[in-house]
Amino acid sequence: MNPTEQTPNTHQARPSWAQRWAVFRHRAEVLWAKTRQVAKHLWLDASDTERLVGQEGLNRITAQVSASEQSHTGQVRVCIEAALPLSYLGRAGLEGPLDPVIRERALMMFSKLRVWDTAHNNGLLIYVLVAERAIEIVADRGLTERVPAVQWEQLARQLSSELGNAHFEQGLADAIDVCSALLMLHFPRPLQAEPASGAGDDLPDAPVLQ
Repeated sequence: MNPTEQTPNTHQARPSWAQRWAVFRHRAEVLWAKTRQVAKHLWLDASDTERLVGQEGLNRITAQVSASEQSHTGQVRVCIEAALPLSYLGRAGLEGPLDPVIRERALMMFSKLRVWDTAHNNGLLIYVLVAERAIEIVADRGLTERVPAVQWEQLARQLSSELGNAHFEQGLADAIDVCSALLMLHFPRPLQAEPASGAGDDLPDAPVLQ
């Protein structure tokens, strides 16, 4: 044997009971938190969204979106969903964050509700997930050319925080106001008696509740 060679140390120190307990405790806490999270999503459904918003709240949100679109050529769509489908919850894994999954769901709803199908490619979806008190904003390419993605992300985080701290409807109203201000800045409606051809109300003003 070459004297410079060293025999590998096959004996490794076994973790102490304290270390084992810490690992076990962490895994148990993660599992419990995930179980509570999944249970919350499984418990809520469209009827909970309808009770939360109410008919009067629905009318106010619809009127706010309609009034907003009088001052710009963009299209605002609101989707309020009680909880994520089970298939989406599984994508986060046991310890993975839920934020990317919520974003993925918002992108799916942007496509499903055809928010991309507007005359000026300036449709905007405000997606609200009730179970997490989270807001995602998905803007079409006409808007993303003018407002960078990082600004939309920062805005969504800020509005989600406000939604969790404030009254639900007020938090949503603030989100609509902020998004409308950006649309007015970049796509102001010309002062004319009638909208130009193709610049009408492409999307329904009433929010989708599910």
